[in-house]
Amino acid sequence: MKIVILGAGLLGRLLACELARTGHAVEVFDAGGPQALNSAARAAAAMLAPLAESAVADDSVVKMGLYGLPRWREMLSKLKQPVYFQQHGTMVVWHRQDQPEAARFAQLLKATQTRLPQVPPLQTLDADGLKQLEPGLAERFHQALYLPGEGQLDNHQLLDALLFELQQLGVALHWQAARQPGDFAPSPTPAPGQPDWVLDCRGLGAQPQWAQVRGVRGEVAMLHAPAVRLSRPTRLIHPRYPLYIAPKENGLFKIGATEIESDDLSPVSVRSGLELLSAAYTVDPGFGEARIVELVAQCRPTLPDNRPAVRRIGARCLQVNGLYRHGYLISPSMVDITLQLMQGDQSVLAQQFEVSVSQQCAAA
Repeated sequence: MKIVILGAGLLGRLLACELARTGHAVEVFDAGGPQALNSAARAAAAMLAPLAESAVADDSVVKMGLYGLPRWREMLSKLKQPVYFQQHGTMVVWHRQDQPEAARFAQLLKATQTRLPQVPPLQTLDADGLKQLEPGLAERFHQALYLPGEGQLDNHQLLDALLFELQQLGVALHWQAARQPGDFAPSPTPAPGQPDWVLDCRGLGAQPQWAQVRGVRGEVAMLHAPAVRLSRPTRLIHPRYPLYIAPKENGLFKIGATEIESDDLSPVSVRSGLELLSAAYTVDPGFGEARIVELVAQCRPTLPDNRPAVRRIGARCLQVNGLYRHGYLISPSMVDITLQLMQGDQSVLAQQFEVSVSQQCAAA
């Protein structure tokens, strides 16, 4: 079949690779360039933390995240270029004055484990336990929560590896070429030159056809801090400014915290930058001598209930959107749901993960 994919962010690239590998003729159209500089997937920490995210997400997201961890290993193993992937768990710490907030966070996670016993149970660490797993943190913190089994990957390496894979698979890539579903007429018997399927993965670019999609702004810093000794993603509990720190290869760290209900794509504000970097410094003073490699803001495509969804618009056209702050966590599930929907009217995974699949009028 001939398949057109709109959007070359995370979901678009993953779907294009999966479909091209099975022999389909795939074309990808994107409004930006091959480096995905305007994609939410580029400005992310790419943490795969289903239990940690359960503090702000519902159980369907947690289930998708648990499904996605082994699926990521499978997908990464097929790529010709290496991508940093780690599954050594998540560390959660807090300053003494934020103990009540940490206790509330722990109760939320324990409630998730009660509802979903398949989640690896969190562990409460004392000073000795923390020192064994993260000696650098033990110098400033005396207790922590450890969430085993959670992971992360390097999103920049992944996007580049997927681009290389698409090129090797012979996928037709059209850059600076914005398209919308109405530009194509897929059907069971398409006219000459028309695709058999159109998959719309444009995120915020789909707003003209999906009015409920909104932007939620996030700000992320990439630091080079070779003096910092963190070996796994670490979250700092704070009542106003929770922080995550994701160590990558070669002394690089992704640091983020902000979540603002806005589709503002302007650069990071001075206030946000100061708060972000100051909070990181309280976790490890080694960040004081770090070098700022990148300081970016981007908006995640989000639906009203903060959950992903799929819409059928017209014949053989699917819109997939609303991955919100969980893009890397849930994208393997959304890829497989989309592939199942291309095979029939129902998706077992969509039902299992309570992902909405609706029928809409044809897009403009």
